[in-house]
Amino acid sequence: MTVDEVRTGFKAQLAGGELLLGSMVTLPSPAVAEILVQLGYQWLFVDGEHGPLETAEVLAILQAVGNQVPCIVRVPAAAEVPIKKMLDLGAAGIIAPQVNTAQQAADVVAWSLYAPEGRRGVGLARAHGYGLNFQEYVESANQEITVIVQAEHAEAVENIEQIVQVEGIDAVLLGPYDLAASLGKMGQVDDPEVTGAIDRITAACQEAGLPLGIFGVSADAIRPYIEKGYNLVVAGTDTIFLASAGGQMLGDLQ
Repeated sequence: MTVDEVRTGFKAQLAGGELLLGSMVTLPSPAVAEILVQLGYQWLFVDGEHGPLETAEVLAILQAVGNQVPCIVRVPAAAEVPIKKMLDLGAAGIIAPQVNTAQQAADVVAWSLYAPEGRRGVGLARAHGYGLNFQEYVESANQEITVIVQAEHAEAVENIEQIVQVEGIDAVLLGPYDLAASLGKMGQVDDPEVTGAIDRITAACQEAGLPLGIFGVSADAIRPYIEKGYNLVVAGTDTIFLASAGGQMLGDLQ
């Protein structure tokens, strides 16, 4: 498939409710991303918010993966410069953390889309074929780029009914651990207050017909959300896989 087909295919599958199993890349290693692709994950969550990934390292990961699967980059903050920079590198979309109001969500969409739908800055970078495919890219990008916002704070819960009405959002990704922390329940993702907030987010998104995403560190943690209709799945991280397999091997030998 071409890069354009990868982008549009992912966006359409997401909107159509297809289960999309991805995993998170946090280590600055293109080889790690390649291994996850070879394992069969359908998309990669490249984490530019937490961990050591810098711009050049994200670029190397995008180059290694190419058009095998879409790479969606979580930007360090819901701000204009990191959003346009990651999209200019050729990311298939962005994940904006800590989006707590409808205005913040609208800004994220605007920074992700070219005029007239948005106000994304225009540059010449990898996404544009370094200028060789400029016109083709700018004419198709708005239809291909996936824009995901994270609901991961008590304030987002209070505003979720307005956030889901913002045109241009392709999905809401739940952040259960940050959400629990914001409610004073650090690490207690099964606390009734936390699950009640999650239920409110779920109901608002489903009523608006907006796809939902979830991150989990185990299949058991993720399955209940799939059963509720969540179709954008972030299954584990590269570091968790390494620690788990390495620990298991060491334990088996001791």
